[in-house]
Amino acid sequence: MAELKFEITEHIATLSTNAKGWTTELNLISWNDRDPKLDIRSWDPEHGKMGKGITLTPDEAKELLSGLQKLMID
Repeated sequence: MAELKFEITEHIATLSTNAKGWTTELNLISWNDRDPKLDIRSWDPEHGKMGKGITLTPDEAKELLSGLQKLMID
């Protein structure tokens, strides 16, 4: 299996922290030397292990923001 290469290029926000110290974060991440994308996932305290998450293109992030704004207004 090929090694997964990633670089957190910008930490935007920590959304939550669990009892074991893992955090759910919103970051810009470059996966396998590609352009950074928005990413929401859980991380161990050293950022060496990660949980399942979701990676969003800029267009997907805009649609998510629009949907969240509608939800919060209604």
